Amino acid sequence: MAFNSSLSGMKAANADLNVTSHNIANVGTTGFKESRAEFAEVFSTTGYGLLRNGIGAGVRLTNVAQQFSQGDINQTGRYLDLAVDREGFFTVSNNGTNVYTRAGNFQRDPNGFVTTPDGFRLQVFPPRADGSGFDTGRLVDLQLLTSDSPPAPTTLVNLGVTLPGNAAQPTITPFTPNDGNSYNETTSVTVYDSLGVAHQQSVYYVKTANPNEWQAHVYVDGTSMGPATTVQFDNNGALTLPANGRITLAPFTPTTGAGVLNMTLDISGTNQYGEAFAKKDQRQDGYASGKLNEFTVSPEGVVYARYSNGVDRAIGQVALTNFTNPQGLVSQGNNTWTHSYASGEPRTGAPGTSDFGQVASGALEASTVDLTEQLVNMIVAQRNFQANSQMLSTQDQITQTVINIR
Repeated sequence: MAFNSSLSGMKAANADLNVTSHNIANVGTTGFKESRAEFAEVFSTTGYGLLRNGIGAGVRLTNVAQQFSQGDINQTGRYLDLAVDREGFFTVSNNGTNVYTRAGNFQRDPNGFVTTPDGFRLQVFPPRADGSGFDTGRLVDLQLLTSDSPPAPTTLVNLGVTLPGNAAQPTITPFTPNDGNSYNETTSVTVYDSLGVAHQQSVYYVKTANPNEWQAHVYVDGTSMGPATTVQFDNNGALTLPANGRITLAPFTPTTGAGVLNMTLDISGTNQYGEAFAKKDQRQDGYASGKLNEFTVSPEGVVYARYSNGVDRAIGQVALTNFTNPQGLVSQGNNTWTHSYASGEPRTGAPGTSDFGQVASGALEASTVDLTEQLVNMIVAQRNFQANSQMLSTQDQITQTVINIR
């Protein structure tokens, strides 16, 4: 029995050394989670339970448990380097089968798909068609394409100005945009047609003979956009007409072959007081075509394509997966795991919601192996092995003594 106990002790110490060796070998592996060898004693029993004066029969390896603690997050500056801050795993597809990883050292394949170094494709929630968020009910492969951003025609122009309260009626009448003496002030903004071609929209402000009243003339590329609009203010300078602050402009047909521009001018931010003209707000919702500048990932896992025309297009949201018992996951090598009955069913959700962590872009999670601790474990396991081997040698000497009795 003593031989068996010593042999089991040597096997256990060897297993402990193997686990420690595996940990040390992966001290620099991105997203690696250290393992711990767990043991239990072996005890002889009878049909009635434990023997009253029974002696243990050694030790056995019960489990090699991976420790899913948080590793250090190290900045790399590379946009496809991602790290999970706190709970959750990246979801990647291995030929249609989802596996899970903490290693976020992703790259792009020749078709633009974001993959692990082994070719497993990163899974994301696709954006909804109506732009209201992401479809968290299904997963798709993340594909980064370098196509241009298409243009969008202007539909709304926001223009807020302060008109001087002491303005006098122009000396030249009637108004003409070619004579600066026929109007008091003017503003201009660039608008875009459906082909992304820029046009100049100008608004000319003409003070009338009536107190607190102006005329607004709108032109695009020198073409009038309809009759002048009367703009009125109360005695405190607040806008009263048009009532909702919006002016519907006449349709404009560009000469570029683009579609007809139907625009609304919102001057609700305009008022009248003081002695100086000032621009306060000047915005429009159209834009020209744009070249891709970069991809970025937000802490919520939203992947944006950023274009030279100022457009940020969300192309997906990184999907994180968590488990009731991560230690029940089955390691597949290559820094990936699959779920099992012991781990519980995978729960997939958006970063920053429920118990899911956030995504750190331009960073990688380091291995959780503490090299100093592992070296201490190595020394302890080595001494355990030596002690058990010495016990085995002692038992052999005792056996030889018994055999040599005459």
